[in-house]
Amino acid sequence: MSGERPILLAAGGTGGHLFPAEALAMALRARGKRVELATDSRALRYGANFPADAIHPIPAATPSGGSILGKAMAGLTLARGVWAARGVVKRVNPAAVVGFGGYPTVPPLLAAQNAGLVVIIHEQNAVMGRANRFLAARATAIALGFPRLGGASAEILAKTTHIGNPVRPAVIDAAKMDFSDPGDDDRIELLVTGGSQGARVMSDIVPPAVELLTRAQRARLRVTQQARAEDLSRVTEFYARLGVAATVEVFFNDLPARMAAAHLVVARAGASTVSELAVIGRDSILVPLPGALDQDQAANAAVLGESGAATVIAQSGFTSQRLAAEIAQRLDNPGSMRYAADAARAAGVPDAAERLAEFVISRARF
Repeated sequence: MSGERPILLAAGGTGGHLFPAEALAMALRARGKRVELATDSRALRYGANFPADAIHPIPAATPSGGSILGKAMAGLTLARGVWAARGVVKRVNPAAVVGFGGYPTVPPLLAAQNAGLVVIIHEQNAVMGRANRFLAARATAIALGFPRLGGASAEILAKTTHIGNPVRPAVIDAAKMDFSDPGDDDRIELLVTGGSQGARVMSDIVPPAVELLTRAQRARLRVTQQARAEDLSRVTEFYARLGVAATVEVFFNDLPARMAAAHLVVARAGASTVSELAVIGRDSILVPLPGALDQDQAANAAVLGESGAATVIAQSGFTSQRLAAEIAQRLDNPGSMRYAADAARAAGVPDAAERLAEFVISRARF
């Protein structure tokens, strides 16, 4: 590694924020740049093997939602985080600070802005999140995960460049697996996932939808499904009763490989999921998480939905009857899945990590 000032990445909260930062860190280190990470305690479990020279835990909390007391406590935690981040930023003296959204990035980015450093925001969603909106006005530059950005002023849009969402090496490897065109009588691989914490709605809707298919249709289906621990036995037993080949687990460590092996994916529409579907190139039915203030998942899903790469169903309309009809249509016309897979791949940005690394290096002050 060079003796230049390091690049400080700020990411935390969930693996969805940390994984793109990890991909960028690897691309930066491949270019001989030193990398350090500022994160919160929750993300440390994801970041044990994060490719950084140093990891700096910084207090953080989310002040939205909850009681007034809860918001006040979160505000105090963020204030402590900013104080701690000032010390980290002063010691590290980074050439640039890159934030990946979420409130855990607020203390380090705010401290960096107050110190007059280069601050770059990467917005992973098609709608700008609240933390990034708070930081955007004083950001040096903003890299976008999707070609368009909602929830941003003209002043903010002038700072943006479409880069794409960096994906993990496992996703790049999975993308090498070609889509396997199923014939009219071939087995269809169905993958169902609900994000890192799972989604109960998938356990409630998908198995009954499979039951609504004809016996011949069910015989052509093989299901791989993520289910919460409390739903695991009932989902497993449901498929066993139907005689449907199924693998049901709480979490898949090899999700990109399973996505590549699938013909159809039923999933939420987080930025990482949508970006991985695009890079790998698979047909999908996306059910955006409802109730989010920013409606970020709905905006993410729309990017694939409008190109014919995905079928987007609001959770209010995500019924077993609707899903059964969607699966049956694909079983009757398997060529439609190839069309959607090709459309998804056309929207993917497999070299986003490399593009973001060059974007950061060109603006950093080494």
